[in-house]
Amino acid sequence: MNETIVVLGAGVSGLTSALLLSRDKRNTITVVAKHMPGDLDGEYASPFAGANVMPMATSDESQWERETWAELKRLCQEVPASGIHFQKCQVHRRNKDISMNSDVPKGPFDTNPWFKDMFDDFRELPQDKVLPGCDGASEFTSVCINTAIYLPWLVGQLLENGVQLKRGVVSDIREAKRLSHTGRPATLIINATGLGSYKLGGVKDTNMYPARGQVIVVRNEVDSMLFVSGTEDGANEAVYAMNRAAGGGAILGGTFEAGTWDTQPDPTTALRIMSRIVKVRPDIAGGEGVAGLSVVRHAAGLRPYRHGGARVEAEKMDDMTTVVHNYGHGGWGYQGSYGCAKSVVEIVDKVREGRTRAKL
Repeated sequence: MNETIVVLGAGVSGLTSALLLSRDKRNTITVVAKHMPGDLDGEYASPFAGANVMPMATSDESQWERETWAELKRLCQEVPASGIHFQKCQVHRRNKDISMNSDVPKGPFDTNPWFKDMFDDFRELPQDKVLPGCDGASEFTSVCINTAIYLPWLVGQLLENGVQLKRGVVSDIREAKRLSHTGRPATLIINATGLGSYKLGGVKDTNMYPARGQVIVVRNEVDSMLFVSGTEDGANEAVYAMNRAAGGGAILGGTFEAGTWDTQPDPTTALRIMSRIVKVRPDIAGGEGVAGLSVVRHAAGLRPYRHGGARVEAEKMDDMTTVVHNYGHGGWGYQGSYGCAKSVVEIVDKVREGRTRAKL
């Protein structure tokens, strides 16, 4: 059975869902979004991500990230045009941060993490390699994505597969039924609106909330990806740095401010972020401190968190149309993108199968 599909949202979740669905030629797909790759708006989270693979799920919920790691690793090895590269990653943990009530994710700092068998070279670092003030650290080879290259690359893959993209502002999910470029009513709507699902009519998921992340993009390079569990500056601040592929600069962060909707960078917060980085990695600034950082821009984006975790499930709209939700990925949208999109495809196939049986 052929499906007329409208995907709402052109962030990494929407584009990846559309890509996997477009590999089935029975699907005719239109991506409709307020923001498209190239836009820089705080409510459009995907351009502001680092974006790296730093596993955040629990062991029981790790399938999406495991599946995505396999694909991102393949792209890194085989498709350089996607803007992904390998980078050594160090995770430093402070025991006091693990028990602290803060918005900083705790998963990456587990002393016995499930993901140690996901990375071929995972190892615990000897104590003399652990940052001062930290109680332990691990190291492994991860990837970092240049979002300014990767998102347009996804768009290019969609165009090659015949997917149409168009801008549109949708206030109620039922409007999407009329937005296919074919002129036909949509039989499937993929809701990948992220934080937009909080206000989107017909959804209005009050479990959604923002976790504000402030970062600085600099021209300097950091020798390895870094993530430290906390700081003395505030419970909702952490230390992280990573190089984006292909001249994308280094991302310095950051904050995890749950419930904060403000997308204007704060100069005081920016100074704290930069000061922390040059203290633990002075080489990034040539030993010149904050003054040695060549700033490209300051930015703040809103991670689409959801109480209860990501929502990836079907919901019947009417006798003709089914909605498949794929939103609420918090700070792990990229590193769960292929796994969640694979689940979307599986749900779509079940919906199609159910319709076929009903006709029989």
